[in-house]
Amino acid sequence: MNQEYTQRLKKIEIELERWLPSSLSGNPVNSDSASNFIMPAMFPTDKIFSGTGNETDVLYKKILLEPAGELLYRGGKRWRPLLMTLICETLGGGDTSLPLSPLVEFSHNASLIHDDIEDQSDERRGKPAVHKMFGADTAINSGSFFYFLASCCIDNCAFTYKEKIYKLWLESMRNLHLGQSMDIYWHRETSIFPEIKDYFLMCRMKTGSLARLAAELGAFAANAPPETARSLSGACEMMGVGFQILDDVKNLTTGIPGKKRGDDIAENKKSLPVLLFIQKFPEKKADIIRCFDAAKKNGVNAPEVEEMINILAKSGILTEAEEKGMSILKETREIFDSFGKNNTLLKDFIDLIS
Repeated sequence: MNQEYTQRLKKIEIELERWLPSSLSGNPVNSDSASNFIMPAMFPTDKIFSGTGNETDVLYKKILLEPAGELLYRGGKRWRPLLMTLICETLGGGDTSLPLSPLVEFSHNASLIHDDIEDQSDERRGKPAVHKMFGADTAINSGSFFYFLASCCIDNCAFTYKEKIYKLWLESMRNLHLGQSMDIYWHRETSIFPEIKDYFLMCRMKTGSLARLAAELGAFAANAPPETARSLSGACEMMGVGFQILDDVKNLTTGIPGKKRGDDIAENKKSLPVLLFIQKFPEKKADIIRCFDAAKKNGVNAPEVEEMINILAKSGILTEAEEKGMSILKETREIFDSFGKNNTLLKDFIDLIS
């Protein structure tokens, strides 16, 4: 990876460490300043617990922070805060957006904790899902707290108009959860296949909302004109859609690192390859439903998972879906090029994380 990217990612890790030290998860990152921050006091613990402060501290870390940190410090590309930082730099704001890194990265990880519970996933980033380690009840509560922890950096940032940041973040959270609710509704019922336009709307909200937020925060921190913020945020929202489509394809081909190949089928996900196939071959809908039903009942190792992958692959649909995802990223890259004439890091961003 380009050293310029690495330097920025190190700064992002420091901001994440400020609010959730990696030492809590037992997965410390390699950062010289990882232990130089003290966890901020976020609520009056003496009014919640009786007993010593040490007892309170242990409980607070064990029941809220450790499950969240377990997922956060397993890794991840951190591309959302990196995108925010690069846009801010490109628009002349330097690294002023850095303190807002937790707002996008913590929110993303919180959504993953809840998503794994809702999808009954076994793994995330190569290890057992958080709810498998700590129990669903603790994971739900810790994931929810992770959202609220994310917002703490707003009150401690140097921006004067903090209500604007809150507004952007809350709008993103509403969209994210609406998109997730659509996804859940569709995969709950095997026989429901949404229109492709509705799939794109779901992706814009579920996957694109945080990418849009990252762009908006970067532009806001740089005091960019509203039209610039709109152009970049819209492009980044669609970039999130492009990445989601490519993830849909990877899940059914090479597999996504840290997850089981074909687990989207076991979860009955109505991904773009599935919807394109149904649109093109409606007479074969019964075969898809049969494979979905068997995979939902017997899990990702059911033979019907590979059967369905082969059906999609032989039809050419996987290639068609991949080309669609790549075309969206190409359009986003062109917009980045127009703004990033003096910042090759933004111009090359999509290639970095694809």
